[in-house]
Amino acid sequence: MNLITVVSLGNSPDSLTLGSLEAMRSAQRLILRTEQTPSANYLREKGIAYETLDALYEDAEDFDALNAALTKAVLEAAEATPVVYAVLDAQWDESVHNLMENHAEQVRVLPGAGLFDGLRLLHPAARICAAEDLPTALGDEELLIVEIDSALLAGEIKLRLIDWFGADCPCIWYAPSLEPVRREKEIPLQDLDRQKKYDHTAALYLAPQPLTNKERYTVHDLVRIMKILRGPEGCPWDKAQTHESLRPYLVEEAYEVTQAIREEDWLHVADELGDVLLQVVFQANIGDQYGTLTLSDVTTAICRKMIHRHPHIFDRTEADTSEAVSRNWDAIKREERGQKGLSDVLNDIPASLPPLVRAQKVLRKANGLGAETENGEAALGHAAAALERIKKAGKGSDEARQALGELLFACVNLARVREVDSEVALADVTDGFVRKVCEESASTAKKQ
Repeated sequence: MNLITVVSLGNSPDSLTLGSLEAMRSAQRLILRTEQTPSANYLREKGIAYETLDALYEDAEDFDALNAALTKAVLEAAEATPVVYAVLDAQWDESVHNLMENHAEQVRVLPGAGLFDGLRLLHPAARICAAEDLPTALGDEELLIVEIDSALLAGEIKLRLIDWFGADCPCIWYAPSLEPVRREKEIPLQDLDRQKKYDHTAALYLAPQPLTNKERYTVHDLVRIMKILRGPEGCPWDKAQTHESLRPYLVEEAYEVTQAIREEDWLHVADELGDVLLQVVFQANIGDQYGTLTLSDVTTAICRKMIHRHPHIFDRTEADTSEAVSRNWDAIKREERGQKGLSDVLNDIPASLPPLVRAQKVLRKANGLGAETENGEAALGHAAAALERIKKAGKGSDEARQALGELLFACVNLARVREVDSEVALADVTDGFVRKVCEESASTAKKQ
């Protein structure tokens, strides 16, 4: 395939750079994305021959189909001869993005003024994105949304933005125009799909919103809130916390998440997961203050870990089943931690874990590494023997404590053999007991 040179026409012939003009003048084949631009008249006056892709606009069912057709047409042209492809603004043109994504080595984008350069001067910090590529999560950056070419697309954008900022959020609307100076009009977000006209030159500017005005929030917003709370004018309690003082809260929040998941109350799950995320951001803010760690250290560590422990996704290792993935994961984890044998693995399991959780993990790891663990029948026999010893042992004696521990351990092992989570099983039975006692208590109270 021959070279494709991309140039930006901007919003007037005055926007053309010398490099862009020379590229179009000397082009073996000059293709304009659309003739609907003042620069087309200028090219004709200068005797520069070109062809356009305007016919593709009529046949395309939607914006994605149009950009796919534009990309295909330019690539087909480049099979025969070098091509100069002229668009209004190469920075946000989706067909140019398609070319760069799949054929970067054959595409050269010349520097040039874009259609929205004047708006960028007014709002230099704005993030520019095409309407079809609106980010899923919207943080605190200025946002300039371009190429709002229909009321239908404007309506889709409005609904997404309202979800984050509310219907009355003030915006600046730039009506369709190819004039060098764009007129702006302030509108509430809810009126975005009620404007008179739309085309590829229409745009919307959204200023950063105060935290108190937002309807939805991102992780970046949480980081900002934590900086405020621990800042000079922040909350005395938040400012007084340390890595050590927050330790109990993370454990508590994790247990509350598991309870919410058991109840399948998903709004509650989201709320409790938010509390866990707060603990991560809180610890990172403290770490940033004292130089112990940063949020970037946290995200880098977990991203590296996930990439390294999924070689079947990010490398060439094969793992077609969940069991194979688990074996690979455990092997990589042992390698990372320098664990050479079973004793290294078992001693690395934190003794601070709740005893039931630790017992489950010890048995699972031991069994996974080939250690001899009891099967179901042997576990039942061990449990029965422990029961007999408990009957003979004195209350509160060391013998009673040892026998009870063996009974519990045998039960955890039996649960492993039967592929039952001991914690879930015990929690379910405890819940049932609580319900039964409460019902009986309520019944007794009624009779009285």
